[in-house]
Amino acid sequence: MFVSLYQNFGSKSRQLFFKQMRSVSSSRPNPFDRVKKTLEGTDKKYFSLRSLNDSRIFELPFSIRVLLEAAIRNCDEFSTTSEDVEKILGWTKNSVNQTEIPFIPSRVLLQDFTGVPTIVDLAAMRDFVAKSGKDPTRINPLVPVDLVIDHSVQVDFSRDSKALNLNQETEMSRNSERFRFLKWGAQTFKNTLIVPPGSGIVHQVNLEFLARCLFDNNGLLYPDSVVGTDSHTTMINGLGVVGWGVGGIEAEATMLGQPISMLLPQVVGFELVGKPNENVFSTDVVLAVTSLLRSGPGVVGKFVEFFGEGVKYLTLADRATIANMAPEYGATVGFFPVDQLTLDYLLQTGRPNTTVELLEKYTKENLLHTATSDVGAIKYSTVVRLDLSTLTPSIAGPKRPQDNIPLHEVKTKYSELLTSKDTKGYGLDKLSNKVKFNFRGNEYELDNGSVVIASITSCTNTSNPSVMLAAGLLAKNAVEHGLSVKPYIKTSLSPGSKTVTRYLELSGLIEPLEKLGFYIAGYGCMTCIGNSGELDPEVTEAIVNNGLVVSSVLSGNRNFEGRVHPHTRANFLASPQLVVAFALAGNVNFDLLKEPLGLSSKTGKPVYFLDLLPSKEEVSKLEAQFVKASLFKEVYHNITQGSESWKRLNSPNSELYPWDPKSTYIQHPPYFKDMELDKLREVKPIKDAHVLLLLGDSITTDHISPAGNIAKNSPAAKFLLDSGVTHKDFNSYGSRRGNDLVMSRGTFANIRINNLLCPGQGPNTVHIPTNKLMSVFDASEVYKKDGHPLIVVAGKEYGSGSSRDWAAKGPLLLGVKAILAESFERIHRTNLVGCGILPLEFLSGQNANTLKLNGTEKFTIHLDPRVEPGCLVKVTTDTGISFDTKCRVDTQIESEYYKHGGILQYVLRSICKS
Repeated sequence: MFVSLYQNFGSKSRQLFFKQMRSVSSSRPNPFDRVKKTLEGTDKKYFSLRSLNDSRIFELPFSIRVLLEAAIRNCDEFSTTSEDVEKILGWTKNSVNQTEIPFIPSRVLLQDFTGVPTIVDLAAMRDFVAKSGKDPTRINPLVPVDLVIDHSVQVDFSRDSKALNLNQETEMSRNSERFRFLKWGAQTFKNTLIVPPGSGIVHQVNLEFLARCLFDNNGLLYPDSVVGTDSHTTMINGLGVVGWGVGGIEAEATMLGQPISMLLPQVVGFELVGKPNENVFSTDVVLAVTSLLRSGPGVVGKFVEFFGEGVKYLTLADRATIANMAPEYGATVGFFPVDQLTLDYLLQTGRPNTTVELLEKYTKENLLHTATSDVGAIKYSTVVRLDLSTLTPSIAGPKRPQDNIPLHEVKTKYSELLTSKDTKGYGLDKLSNKVKFNFRGNEYELDNGSVVIASITSCTNTSNPSVMLAAGLLAKNAVEHGLSVKPYIKTSLSPGSKTVTRYLELSGLIEPLEKLGFYIAGYGCMTCIGNSGELDPEVTEAIVNNGLVVSSVLSGNRNFEGRVHPHTRANFLASPQLVVAFALAGNVNFDLLKEPLGLSSKTGKPVYFLDLLPSKEEVSKLEAQFVKASLFKEVYHNITQGSESWKRLNSPNSELYPWDPKSTYIQHPPYFKDMELDKLREVKPIKDAHVLLLLGDSITTDHISPAGNIAKNSPAAKFLLDSGVTHKDFNSYGSRRGNDLVMSRGTFANIRINNLLCPGQGPNTVHIPTNKLMSVFDASEVYKKDGHPLIVVAGKEYGSGSSRDWAAKGPLLLGVKAILAESFERIHRTNLVGCGILPLEFLSGQNANTLKLNGTEKFTIHLDPRVEPGCLVKVTTDTGISFDTKCRVDTQIESEYYKHGGILQYVLRSICKS
């Protein structure tokens, strides 16, 4: 709810929102008005699930009940029908039958990396509408949009009290043009709230402040629900809010009133039993959950809903940590229904008492509170069970979040990985490769496994006071024993909100963290998304010249190769307290449970990790004492104001954006350049397509469209240099997402990508007709000039990772017409269809190897113009190979999107014709 936040928009904006929302439903009567009731003791109305008098409701998981309420409330027999409501009521049988339903979320959440291209697309759509002789303000969000700027700040400076200010000044200097553009978007597009840079990480700000939990629109109550242009939007599931990540183009369609078309999901019930042991924290739990679900039959495209006696041993912040990593375990959501702990957390974070009381009353009356339903009556699709008492402290890595390693096995396992020849390992001939180097006048030693980055980062963990206080207490104990961190290790602390800084200051724990080098570097995603900045040149030289496999240890959620830093080939996810511990150890090839971290300056005796680790009782006492509602109110009362430098930023005052053709950050995109209002593109077979890349398993959106550094020898770098941009001002790929000319050149530009068409790692390919090795971008240009369509062939889990629409837009601009893979991650598959690229899936038991495809063939895809969802599509090659594939256009509306050339083209035509 938290209507007070949206009172900032003024009455005219709110009136426009409700007027437009009514127009979306075309003012058709709602057949379910009969179940609209008044909430007892209030004058508020709501759509009552209980009044449906349908016993099947009690069999529905709580997350599905939220979808049911939305369908009833939005039913107009047009975009949402009575038949859709019946489909959801019949969830137990319909969820296994590829049943399509519409869903209209209550709001949209953006961050700046994905927010910039989203606003760019909306601005371009306004231009198209204006050129078509229509009112450009038809392009306007019809649901509330919150945009948090958190992805731009980098760890350029660290280990210094000045690091925060220097990083923020550098961020503003680098990104002022982008920030002006976002300011323009917030001013010109209605219902848009922007949280300026330096405020925190989008998901933590959402959890602590933005989430309404309950909307009150003109006296009508309904649950908060959200889609966001970041895969970790799921973090809000820990607060009982249904939400998940979508691609930018799908978010844009949602903003413009288009319901999300989705398959009614199966729901995996995840039963938690037992109580975690003393040294086990939320990070250990979520890494175990991720490993368990990724090693089983899989939960991709499914909801996961947590229940059981073990839930009571998790704080709300623990739940949010577990929900945050739903993309890592493959689920669409990782949901914890509303219960008393939800209400307690809302009060703890400063939400008004009256709001929380209304939420409690509403959720209990409308069967959305755990106290009003018998969990035993719920019929989950399947149930997975985890005994929390069996868990031990652990880390995950070195290449995937699901590769969980118990702490007592880390040294043995890492030694095995160094010499292992499989894809999880590094294939080294020897374990140790000690290299001496000089750093600031002193000699140090690096080896395989040496920690060169140690970062307490990411909303996943910095949102959780228990692990942050535990890290602070561990640091305090280490400092008291005279332990220190080697100065060449790039240590940083990047809290997800300023509330973390306040309780660390109040508890006296910020100082010991700083003494170990963990100075606050900024309030943003930073190291977690690859904005880790440069290593010291002496360190880089020692790594590169000697082929070392060095490590980063971070409290983040992803550790794919090349994501955290180009030179840290091994990357481990860990709790904040373990980040501090491994920084003290200096090497991941280390047994924290058996080897001492050093000698105590007090006692002269060895000091071990367990000597430093605080008890949960110590942590709980500090949390009760310092993490209070007043602290959150203090931090958030003027969150939208921003810094003085933000306030000084001038932005255009116009309905249409004044594009600057010389800009290297913001350019008018080409998606609608040749679009005709009354003529759809011709859907026909894709003939004689060449393979641009032949890829293996687990190709992430980081591989396809990296967010981090722009390599000096890349096509994107050449373009920027030719445009007058110096290397120091390259910024990152993520910051350049408003410019298609940079981003197309940055597609498949990850230096760690393995294209099986050519030897070694890197963003290269072989131009098949000439057998020449060249960059992926250069090859695509040659193919385009010669009129050859392109495809990409891949293995399992293609497109896993971030909800990155440029991982679909980029291939589109390279001329890729189809992706042929063994399986797709949910968000990326949706993005491909939304961009008009055809996703095709090998049939079970088949892949490029079994079909003896080597990527040099010419492929013809015999696509039927009807593009029936899930149909079989025959593929033939010029070498005589023929096989069927499954069309992963999954729903009828997706078929329409594909025929229109993409979802935005579909929406534009709809708006211009209405």
